[in-house]
Amino acid sequence: MILFPPAKINLGLKVLKKRSDGYHEIDTCMMAIPLTDVLEIIPSETFIFKQTGITIDGDQESNLCVKAFRIFQERYDIPNAYIHLRKQLPMGAGLGGGSADASYVLKGLNAIFEKSLTDDQLRDMATELGSDCPFFISDAVQLGRGRGTELSDFDLDLNAYYLKVINPEIHVGTQEAYAGISFSDDSNGVEEVLQRPIANWKELLKNDFEPSIFKRYPVIEELKNQLYAEGAIYASMSGSGSTLYGIFEQKPEITTDYFEKVLEL
Repeated sequence: MILFPPAKINLGLKVLKKRSDGYHEIDTCMMAIPLTDVLEIIPSETFIFKQTGITIDGDQESNLCVKAFRIFQERYDIPNAYIHLRKQLPMGAGLGGGSADASYVLKGLNAIFEKSLTDDQLRDMATELGSDCPFFISDAVQLGRGRGTELSDFDLDLNAYYLKVINPEIHVGTQEAYAGISFSDDSNGVEEVLQRPIANWKELLKNDFEPSIFKRYPVIEELKNQLYAEGAIYASMSGSGSTLYGIFEQKPEITTDYFEKVLEL
């Protein structure tokens, strides 16, 4: 089975407070975009994990794909599998690539071994792997609350627009991003803002990670300003960074030597 775990972008991201469990309370909207890794899963006599493409540091057992397999096998007593991850999405980029890979391992194992688990059951396992993981069980645009795992579908259609994505090849770790956060005092909820015309988003739809990340990495702020200069209706950093995206009415040009893609939504 060949699967294509997608990247996501955050449309607004408010960090409200630190929770008693050590996580943070957030308010965001997540949307999958047509940039993907590639994942192959087939039954095997022994467990084998192979990773190609962009190099992922760390030992094999720390990889989220391997963790996803282990938790699924422990819970549902499935046979072994061969898993090949072709890593194409930049890491530490706010695109959720590692989370998508892990969730698609769960979805693939469910299909291959005919376990007939519901999306809710898969989300329960995904929650144990990371806060972004449950989002990728469904293809829907979703509001994320709590630690990001309290999900609800949101009706948002951006099919008339183009998306320009730029990653300046800077790795921003989640711990680093949260270390500089200032909790949101904005009374506008993400859902409320997204219900307004997209022309209003520039002033109202905020990512609370931007101020500290921009201060630490000025090039990221420069790229956001560049997107607006090129005609974006709305531009933002995704997640905790470092990827920027802009939403355009007309197809924009490739203008940098960074990881840069123009996508039809």
